[in-house]
Amino acid sequence: MTILVTGGAGFIGGNFVLDWIATTGEPVVNLDKLTYAGNLETLKSLDGDARHTFVQGDICDRALIDSLFATHKPRAIVHFAAESHVDRSIHGPGEFVRTNVEGTFTLLEAARAYWNGLEGEAKSGFRFHHVSTDEVYGSLGPNDPPFTETNTYEPNSPYSASKAASDHLVRAWHHTYGLPVTTSNCSNNYGPYHFPEKLIPLMIANALAGKPLPIYGDGQQIRDWLYVTDHCSAIRTILAKGKVGEVYNVGGWNEKPNIDIVKTIIALLDELKPSPEGSYARLITYVTDRPGHDRRYAIDARKIERELGWKPAETFETGIRKTVQWYLDNQPWVQNVLSGAYRDWVAKNYGDRVVA
Repeated sequence: MTILVTGGAGFIGGNFVLDWIATTGEPVVNLDKLTYAGNLETLKSLDGDARHTFVQGDICDRALIDSLFATHKPRAIVHFAAESHVDRSIHGPGEFVRTNVEGTFTLLEAARAYWNGLEGEAKSGFRFHHVSTDEVYGSLGPNDPPFTETNTYEPNSPYSASKAASDHLVRAWHHTYGLPVTTSNCSNNYGPYHFPEKLIPLMIANALAGKPLPIYGDGQQIRDWLYVTDHCSAIRTILAKGKVGEVYNVGGWNEKPNIDIVKTIIALLDELKPSPEGSYARLITYVTDRPGHDRRYAIDARKIERELGWKPAETFETGIRKTVQWYLDNQPWVQNVLSGAYRDWVAKNYGDRVVA
């Protein structure tokens, strides 16, 4: 028994691979292109472990995908691989369309061909699980109810539009061809091994380096925060018990404004790694908001709890403390990620923004 994971060297995918092998012991074939956010150091603990087979490659490479199916005969595919940073999608949307839309199409077609060749329990038990985002639903007003699985898709960025397109392809391949798929739409993940361009790891890294903590606009954009290992357990639950063709929203029940997230991180760093120059709050810097910035996301995760019995184990308070402590304890990993390419990206994205 083997599963195929795409994007398994990225943040969520890497955590999933580690969690899957530790929890189930089932082997994983891990396909990742190793773009800027892919990091094999995340998987260093699996070096020499026969249960983990890493393959560097592109999900748009149909011949490669076909060969992986033929060689390893996975019982399921868990599709994480995606371009996922909104700011990057604004600067370069083409790569998002290629990876998120064309790549998902390639995987679906390869999976369909493989699945059609299976028989009996191997065919009935096969699953294609697609990992998506709450951003496909658009933005919520301050008093709107959280997103449910039946919300209309209203993506507002090139990133979310490309993910919405991939969601629709997965749905269509099920309804048209019968491919046994499931989809999960998750809220903002956080936790260990997060590439430091996203809010939480960026704030931790910049604070420790004495750099400004850039806050978009007024900092009142609200997100629902999900600890990454809770997300991993949700996907395991969906693979084990999810109904074919269904969509499950996965959230942490932790709606927080961005400025509150930053202040929580500051309080933890002031406690765990105090600066001789005083509170890290001195580094907060408000910058011009990004184009089309959605004001609020929130996930209604009652369906997966009601139907599959899953709910998050971490509160935001427990998860964020674990996260900050992990970054403090794993500075070599962080420093190796902070390459010249990463610094160039931060300069490009924040350097031309006027400080409010």
